[in-house]
Amino acid sequence: MSSPTPLPLKSTLASLPPLSKSSDDLRAQTRREIQSNPSIPILVALDDDPTGTQTCHDIPVLTTWSTSVLTEEFRNTKPGSGFFILTNSRALHPPEAKALTVEICQNLKAAAAAAGKTFEVVLRGDSTLRGHFPVEPQAVEEALGQSDAWILAPFFLQGGRYTIDNVHYVSEGDTLVPAGETPFAKDATFGYKSSDLRDWVVEKSKGAIARERVQGLSLQDIRTGGPDKIAEILTTVPKGTVLIANSAAEEDMDVIILGILKASVQGRKFLFRSGAAFVSARLGISPIPPISAKQLSLDPSRGGLIIAGSYVPKTTAQLKALREKSGDRLTTVELDVNKLLESPESSEKELQNALSIAESELLKPQDVLIMTSRKLIVGADEAKSLDIGSIVAAALVSFLTRLQTKPRYVIAKGGITSSDMATKGLRMKKATIVGQAAAGVPLWRCDEPTSKHPGLPYVVFPGNVGGDETLFEVVDRWRV
Repeated sequence: MSSPTPLPLKSTLASLPPLSKSSDDLRAQTRREIQSNPSIPILVALDDDPTGTQTCHDIPVLTTWSTSVLTEEFRNTKPGSGFFILTNSRALHPPEAKALTVEICQNLKAAAAAAGKTFEVVLRGDSTLRGHFPVEPQAVEEALGQSDAWILAPFFLQGGRYTIDNVHYVSEGDTLVPAGETPFAKDATFGYKSSDLRDWVVEKSKGAIARERVQGLSLQDIRTGGPDKIAEILTTVPKGTVLIANSAAEEDMDVIILGILKASVQGRKFLFRSGAAFVSARLGISPIPPISAKQLSLDPSRGGLIIAGSYVPKTTAQLKALREKSGDRLTTVELDVNKLLESPESSEKELQNALSIAESELLKPQDVLIMTSRKLIVGADEAKSLDIGSIVAAALVSFLTRLQTKPRYVIAKGGITSSDMATKGLRMKKATIVGQAAAGVPLWRCDEPTSKHPGLPYVVFPGNVGGDETLFEVVDRWRV
C-alpha cells in the first residue's frame, strides 16, 4: 500500500466538489435546530489540553468536575448548548488518563440525572493527532455505555488541518503535508506513522480495531448529498463503526453536524474525538474577530508576561521572531532545563533568578518572556519523556505561583503549559472563553475571587498554531 504524498494546497481544494451553502447559512440552521429541539443533548467537551477552546466564545470552561459543580453547570446550560471541562489528560500516562476519563464521565452521568438533562461527550484532542487514542474513547464507553459509532473529526481550518479522502494533512505554506510526515508525528510520547486515518486507527489501537470497521464520510457525500445523506449513513452503519469526518472547509463540518443532529433525534448515540472546529460547529457558534487591547482595557502600568514551555518547532520559530522583532521592548529569561532537572537546589536557583528579574521588569512596565531552553531533552522511552515534561511544567507553575506582581496579561505557550498555568499557577476553577487573541488562539477570563488575579486576560497559545510572527503580533498589538 503506497503512502500518501504531499499535495498542492490551492489546486487540491479547487478540485473538490463545490460547496452548496455558506457556513453562515449552515451555522444559523444548526442554531435553529438546537433551539427548536429540546431532545438534542448538551455537549460536554472533555479537553485534553486547554487549546480546544480556540474556535469558541461566550461559553464556560471548568477545571474541576465534582458532581456538585457539574450539576450546577447542567442546570445553567440550555439543551443543545454545552461547556468544556479541562482534563489536561495529555500530560498523564495512559492508565491515569483512562481513570480520570472514567471518573469525569461517572460524575457527568450522576450530575445530568440530578439536573434532569441529557448529554453527549466529545473528546477534544490535538488536530495533529497526538493524545490518548483509543484509551479515552474506550474509557467513556466503560462509564457511559457503548455508542453506535465513533466519529473522528480532526479538521481545524485555522491551524491548516484538512482531511481529504480519509488522509489527514497539515498545510505548510502552499503544500498539504500528510500528518504522518510532520514533526508532530515524531512526538516523543504520542508519535505515529500513518496519515490515512483508517490506518491510523489500526496503528493506535495496535490492531484491536480492524480496518474494515473504519469508514469515511466522503466529501462527495457531504457536498452533494448534504445533511440528509450524512444522517442516512449515520443511522445505518453497523454498531462499533469508526467514521472519519472528511472536511476541507468549515461548511463540510457544518453539514456533518446537521447530519449528526438528525441522526441523534432518531435515537442514535455517538462518541466524538475531534479537533476544535467540531465543537464550535456543533454548538452553532459563529466566529468573531480577534479581541483587541482596547476591548480588554489593559492596565498600562504593568508589563505583559509570556511563559513558553512548548517544544514543537513552530513554537521555537515564534519565540525567535518575538525576541528579534521586539528588540529592547522585551526582557527574556531563559530557564536552563538541565539545571531544572539536575537537583532541587539548582532548580531553585534558576527560579529565584527568573523571579527577581520578572518582578522588577513588569513594574517598569516592560514585557517579559520566561522560556525554557530550546534543546529538547527526552527520556529513554515515552513514559520518561512525559516525566521530564512534568518536572519542567512544575518549575513554570512554581514561577507563576510565587510571582507577586500582577502582569497586564499572561500568555502561556503550549497546551500542557497553559493548562498548568491556568489551574495551578492562577488557581482558575471556571473561566469564560472570551474569544481569540488571534485565529485559533483562545483568550480566557476568570472572574472568580478565589483565583490569583480575577479578571486577568489569559491567552492559551497552542504550540502548533499560527505563522512564525503570530506570537509577536499578539504581543505587539497589546503593548501599552
